Amino acid sequence: MGRRFSKVAVLKGGVSSEREVSLKSGAAVAQGLREGGYEVVEVEVDSRSLKLPSGVEAVFVALHGQFGEDGEVQTLLAEAGVPFTGSGAASSRLSFDKVLTRVCLAGNGVPVAKGEVLKVAAARTLPLPVVVKPPREGSSVGCYLVFEESEWEASFKKAVQFSGDALVEEYIPGRELTVGIVGDQVLPVVEIKPAKKWYDFAAKYVNGNTEYTVPAKLEPETAEQLQAIALKTFTSLGAEGFGRVDFRLSPEGNPYVLELNAIPGFTATSLLPKAAQAAGIGFSALCCRIMEQAHL
Repeated sequence: MGRRFSKVAVLKGGVSSEREVSLKSGAAVAQGLREGGYEVVEVEVDSRSLKLPSGVEAVFVALHGQFGEDGEVQTLLAEAGVPFTGSGAASSRLSFDKVLTRVCLAGNGVPVAKGEVLKVAAARTLPLPVVVKPPREGSSVGCYLVFEESEWEASFKKAVQFSGDALVEEYIPGRELTVGIVGDQVLPVVEIKPAKKWYDFAAKYVNGNTEYTVPAKLEPETAEQLQAIALKTFTSLGAEGFGRVDFRLSPEGNPYVLELNAIPGFTATSLLPKAAQAAGIGFSALCCRIMEQAHL
């Protein structure tokens, strides 16, 4: 397949709490693109501004969190007329805000857990256990699973400090699953089994803390249902290029969408590359396929 671009930039690092993960993702993507025959410039982002080297024809955005997945950098690239990977600015803003995501998905018939947005801890109406999280952070940053009433106020206070409000959702027991999408291809379901009960930042990015099963051991109809809901989530949010939809599957077999990651990780422990590998797409081929779908 002929390549649309020859010289490309990979944006990595960034200004969010996920900077270190993004540095690893960006380095891995750059290597994958070089193996695929691209001339690659790695651009380490350390502010909310953007300066690209001359001659760059397109950009692979490997920034996680704020100024990566929230539509800001996409707006700058579109204004500069430089094609970029992944979703556009409007879709990125929507999927990055967990509250807006919930409203959009519920309106499109996609199953989500019961939830409420609170500014003060005392306003909670949901019974424990609950999950409390900042509406606009990623990688489980500021996310807490609360089983005991004695833990509630402290957990809420930590979550709310990021943006002044917090999303509180009922805790869905059961299995943690995720479905990646690349272009119009829905990848095999991945099951995530953290060593501890919570798939937190350490479980995501420290090797050995989590067991992954690809493809997940599911009844074929359940796997197909999850893949169909993932695609509906992706299209409902107007996503493009690639993404990853995270689920909980209750003991009764009911799926609930947690979120869409518009720019999922590309580190050694990341889930989208694992799923792609199971579908016969090697890491370099995955990076190149995403790069070729860059758009304004």
